[in-house]
Amino acid sequence: MRGNTGASTHLLCSTLTLTPSHQGRGKDNWTSFYSARPTKLLMTMLLVLFAFTSAQAHTVGISRGTYRVIGTTVEAELIFARPELSTAIPQLDANLDGTLSEVEVTGARSAIATTIVQNVAIRTLTAPCAGTLQETALTEEDGLFIRSTYQCDTAVQPLSFSLPFLEALTHGHRHIVTATAADTTLQVVAYTGHADFQLSSTHSIQEPPTTSGAVGWSFFHLGIEHILTGYDHLVFLLGLILVGQHLRPLLAAITAFTVAHSLTLGLAVLNVWAPSPTLIEPAIALSIAYIGIENWFVTDIDRRWLVTLPFGFIHGFGFAGALGEISLPSAQIPLALATFNLGVEAGQIAALAVVFPLVLWLHRQSWFAEFGVRGVSAGIALAGGWWFVTRVV
Repeated sequence: MRGNTGASTHLLCSTLTLTPSHQGRGKDNWTSFYSARPTKLLMTMLLVLFAFTSAQAHTVGISRGTYRVIGTTVEAELIFARPELSTAIPQLDANLDGTLSEVEVTGARSAIATTIVQNVAIRTLTAPCAGTLQETALTEEDGLFIRSTYQCDTAVQPLSFSLPFLEALTHGHRHIVTATAADTTLQVVAYTGHADFQLSSTHSIQEPPTTSGAVGWSFFHLGIEHILTGYDHLVFLLGLILVGQHLRPLLAAITAFTVAHSLTLGLAVLNVWAPSPTLIEPAIALSIAYIGIENWFVTDIDRRWLVTLPFGFIHGFGFAGALGEISLPSAQIPLALATFNLGVEAGQIAALAVVFPLVLWLHRQSWFAEFGVRGVSAGIALAGGWWFVTRVV
């Protein structure tokens, strides 16, 4: 999911310089290291790490749609996160500067109508309803508002809805639907493969109303997906785990990180206070670079929670970004906040459960203890530096 700030090239390069204990060991040692079989694993890890640097961070796949049936007309109001919609509609960001202006949005109205409006399929029992784009606007929380109307041939219900536009968005995208007709309100969480529902003012609806539990589960699942596809957060977690051979100080560091980002996630989503993403995203990148550099020098991680605590505050604002972009209704915020945060934690625990045993095993290999930790840490530092540059430029 955008950002800005700078790092010292000299500092990053200096971390790649051999320490005195490694200097003078001779060419033969390095030759044997690079010819060793375990090196293939290390090189694979670094290649995967650098492949992650091309991915966009913090793109939480979530949007909101309100559909109101008024006589023979359906009025649809949708809000998307700007970065995600820019990916689905390349014509939006005409100057490719990573931000959207009202002029760009106006110029891309035809593409918005084709990609989104015409891919909201609404029909009566006898015919489809014709859709027309009415309004587009940028919202305060880095979102994009789209209003359209659909003219139907009759006011007789039920109406069938299908949302094929979801296929153009990120994998696992969730569209939070609120549909109303007369005295009926239907809430649905739609996603690819589950993008159809039916609405009737007589309550004879094919899709049962979404319960709070179902909405909560959807946000929980979204939190898991966000952490497991948020490559910058995973690389940060890898950096924490890499030098930790004891579970207790590692858990203390991750707990401090969790508590901190939970607090700032709440502050941002509840609109108490949130810094601009143009500050937060580069700061997240620098925190990753710092962990990679620190791994070259740290020998005791018992007090590393003092580092992860302030970094957690920064990452929490990053987690909160997309939830704010779609301007969730106030009634949905507490549930969305709690379950999304729990999903993030579940994803972190899952990643820890997979990676920590592997790291413990690698530490028992002499080649990894001597060369591997620093090699992977250098990759983490460079990845953070690269993210920083891309989020600034």
